Amino acid sequence: MRREAVVATVPVAVAALLAAAGPATAGTTGAAGAGDPYFPLAGNGGYHVSHYGLTLDYDPKSRHLDGTAVLTARATQRLTRFDLDLKGLKVTGVTVDHVKAAHRRDGQELVVTPRTALRKGRTFRVTVTYNGTPAPVTDPDGSPDGWIPTDDGAFVAGEPQGAMTWFPADNHPVDKSAYDFSLTVPEGHTAVANGVYLGKRTAHGRTTFRWRQAEPMAAYLATVTVGRFRIEQYTTRDGIKVYNAVDPREAAEAAPVLKKLPSVLEWESRLFGPYPYRAAGSIVDHAPDVGYALETQTRPLYDSAPSLSTLVHESAHQWFGDSVSVTRWKDIWLNEGFATYAEWLYTEQHGGRSAQQAFDALYARPASDALWAFPPADPGSGENIFGTPVYARGAMTLHELRRAVGDRTFFRILRAWASAHRYGHGTTARFTALAERESGKDLDGLFHTWLHTKGKPRSA
Repeated sequence: MRREAVVATVPVAVAALLAAAGPATAGTTGAAGAGDPYFPLAGNGGYHVSHYGLTLDYDPKSRHLDGTAVLTARATQRLTRFDLDLKGLKVTGVTVDHVKAAHRRDGQELVVTPRTALRKGRTFRVTVTYNGTPAPVTDPDGSPDGWIPTDDGAFVAGEPQGAMTWFPADNHPVDKSAYDFSLTVPEGHTAVANGVYLGKRTAHGRTTFRWRQAEPMAAYLATVTVGRFRIEQYTTRDGIKVYNAVDPREAAEAAPVLKKLPSVLEWESRLFGPYPYRAAGSIVDHAPDVGYALETQTRPLYDSAPSLSTLVHESAHQWFGDSVSVTRWKDIWLNEGFATYAEWLYTEQHGGRSAQQAFDALYARPASDALWAFPPADPGSGENIFGTPVYARGAMTLHELRRAVGDRTFFRILRAWASAHRYGHGTTARFTALAERESGKDLDGLFHTWLHTKGKPRSA
């Protein structure tokens, strides 16, 4: 991101993760968090959301949002009460299976008490109506996150906490869901979301855009970015539906980079396996105060015209981070180290410096450099998850693995990782086990040195 399994088995896998990952629950109350030590209140216990239906109406001039969220979920324990993540905004009504439910606010938690208890295994539907002026949260590293107003709409980027600023969610990567969006904005504006574009309808000066993200998606990867955009649509020779939305102020600089998107996706598909989604594209906004891009699923979001290396990075996340998601935020090197190494590989295979040269340039940094400040497999806090070691030293770890096992085995490992956990989740332990299994080598020393040890290794 920033700065710089088969589908049929997914619900079972998610239920197991939620049951194992969440903190202990008291009786029949769903936990207020998914148990992540970096963001203790992110996500919730007691249920899995299979689908979000989001109906939003936004006025960029007044910055007012009206929303209705319909969550289809399954109870993973008996529930007399459960939480949703929602920060700010006024909740005007909550129902569970069309019956009015009691609700109250507790910080970023929307606490819902259905009229009757939900038995374990029951599928239920929660409808929340809400409105207000959405605003971003400030992440531990000082970055804005969530619904970020712009001069012509909103830049909506949710990693790691921001989804809760614009819709009620089970806001942790451990819970992934399908989405349908219905987004209404003033005529002349465009509202861009994830997945396949289903069309638009204009009436009485307002235009409604419809989108569908069918493959599972973590809440932080959802977007509904609004602005005055130039739109480009086409289908690649692989059948991927591309939708690009570009702020006119960024169009000239962005055009030559976006033109390469189909070839970048083809190149990454050869290395990592089939592209995971039916749709692709880019959202290039003019948001100079944001300072980062985000791998929003199927359609990465850029605060300005991206460089080619940034396009390669965010596209690689569609495999590593979006399709294969982290189980805990401390494992984020599995997202960022992999996407950074994709940049190195692209440069190496397109006439630029080799991955070894990129590695050597980093290793030349002194022991006092921030690159060696903490181990990439456990940054230690939410403040560090977007730090240099996660990206650069994460990529260095992959290069060390490549050198240890050879190119043929290395690329087999990457494809196996993307395939085995497609639409699911991974952990550092699972990746290292896979690497040892595919290579037939004991790699404990390598991974201990490069992933789990603070400071500069003595030798490369």
